[in-house]
Amino acid sequence: MNVRYASLARVFTHSQPICRTPRACIVAKWLRRRGLSTAPSAQPEAVPLRKHLKEEAKKKKAQNKSNGKVQEHSEPSKWELTVGIEIHAELNTACKLFSSAPASVEDGEDAANSRVALFDAALPGTQPQFQRATLLPALRAAIALGCEVQGKSGWDRKHYFHWDQPNGYQITQYYDPFAKCGTLALTAEDGVPSSDLNGAESLNIGIKQIQMEQDTAKTTSHPPSSYHIDLNRAGHPLIEIITLPHIHSPQTAAAVVRKVQAVLKSVDACVTGMELGGLRADVNVSIRERGTSGLSSYSGVSGLGQRTEIKNLSSFKAVEDAIVAERDRQISVLESGGAIEGETRGWTLGATETTRLRGKEGEVDYRYMPDADLPPLFIGKDLVEHLRTTLPELPNETVERVQRQYGLSLKDAKTIVSLDDGDRLEFMEETVEVLKGGLSGSDQIKLGKTVGNWVLHELGGLISDESRSWDEMPVTTQELADLIRNLQQKQITARVAKHLLAILHDTSSSIKRPSVEQLTVDGNLRLRPLSEDEYEALAKEIMDENPEMVAAVKDKGQKGKAMWFVGQMVRRGEEGTVEPEKAKQVVEQLLSGPGIV
Repeated sequence: MNVRYASLARVFTHSQPICRTPRACIVAKWLRRRGLSTAPSAQPEAVPLRKHLKEEAKKKKAQNKSNGKVQEHSEPSKWELTVGIEIHAELNTACKLFSSAPASVEDGEDAANSRVALFDAALPGTQPQFQRATLLPALRAAIALGCEVQGKSGWDRKHYFHWDQPNGYQITQYYDPFAKCGTLALTAEDGVPSSDLNGAESLNIGIKQIQMEQDTAKTTSHPPSSYHIDLNRAGHPLIEIITLPHIHSPQTAAAVVRKVQAVLKSVDACVTGMELGGLRADVNVSIRERGTSGLSSYSGVSGLGQRTEIKNLSSFKAVEDAIVAERDRQISVLESGGAIEGETRGWTLGATETTRLRGKEGEVDYRYMPDADLPPLFIGKDLVEHLRTTLPELPNETVERVQRQYGLSLKDAKTIVSLDDGDRLEFMEETVEVLKGGLSGSDQIKLGKTVGNWVLHELGGLISDESRSWDEMPVTTQELADLIRNLQQKQITARVAKHLLAILHDTSSSIKRPSVEQLTVDGNLRLRPLSEDEYEALAKEIMDENPEMVAAVKDKGQKGKAMWFVGQMVRRGEEGTVEPEKAKQVVEQLLSGPGIV
């Protein structure tokens, strides 16, 4: 393999073989004299990997259907799954872990190798300089996850050779991490199945330790045989969160990663999640027969089966699917009389099985040793206490506050808190504040519930239809507040309010936008309610035309169909004249009386 250097970029290029015409051997001459060809058989056309995976999945699905049901292991309940997770998260810092090079991309400066200090490139004679500011987001993460912050921790070298690690080793905290013994509490709302909760309200997953460490460089492939190395990411500060093997289902494993990501974002420890590559997970999977005790143990948890590790999972679905595939593979091996090997395996999106990458490395393979260039890390109790008292609101606390303060259901509260990194919740709260100032005697709980529904369902539906992100939302909090105020003061109907919201959403924010009042006046959309007699006349007209619907309500007791008449009244009435609430009252009164047959 040839290595080319371009500035700080490293390009790995496999040398091309020299083509030579081989001399004909005696066997080949003997075959040719007898009319037998020695030419290689025609190779089939290469099939792209993604297409191949799709075709294999279709074949397996069709085979399962032909057998009448999806194939399952004969006795799945006799096996117990155990999972531990290692989560690597990029810290939200301005500089790298051991150099002053910027860790974040600045506008217009995202070129390869544009953010590299001498130490990041492992130039001879350079030494690491711990950047104290990188400790703050790491401490916030440890406190939020209930860990015990250690007063003294140390740095170790994890040795391995690969082009993405210029020094030939990674600086980490293997023996003396800065935080230990945390707990993550999960509930059914987090995605934990009832079988794991076993009747309890919550499930506690132990966190063995959290350690700081360096990230590696980024490798990009340039077919057929070149690889470019970008050192911008090399040395970026990470935390590695290591859970205990307390997880017993793929769903709970995915819930753990989701919950950790939400906690890290809430305390500003990690600004990007799995969807942007800021968080990655490795899962350790083992299987044992229920009622028996395995030979392996880990951090005080004994009786486990032989574990395998699946590396670099970059989505919640990948975590769940990879565990399912590896669980099924291990069960098949054990049921056929085989033994599970300790190894590192890989997972590809759309695959049905994990693949072997290499034998499992251990402490001896990495030759862990204390880093001689870095002194121990001392953390004062006063700093920890200050961060604890100033810690931002955690996701569970935010959900409880939103339920209590704005009257949202648990489901809606969890949804609005989790969406768009909190931007949608902030939009809702700002709208409520605007409305409180414009409505006398306003009830915050009632307002919060109304605004929450509009933000989640009406604005959320418009965004989903357009496939836009919340950052591109053109509707302002003032505009939404004006719509809801006019609706509550019965200046417009709900149908008109939704129509005006769609107009505002489709109007570019770069041009002069019409106000809600202007749109209402220009469109002659102000509510002009019908009189009592006009409501009754319209309802009777529709009922006379649809006697079968009247019979369904009066004779068959299908009360729900009364709302069909309300919908028809809203459609037939001139825009801004029929209020659904009033129409419902009139319809129910007529259908309960003797005059309509």
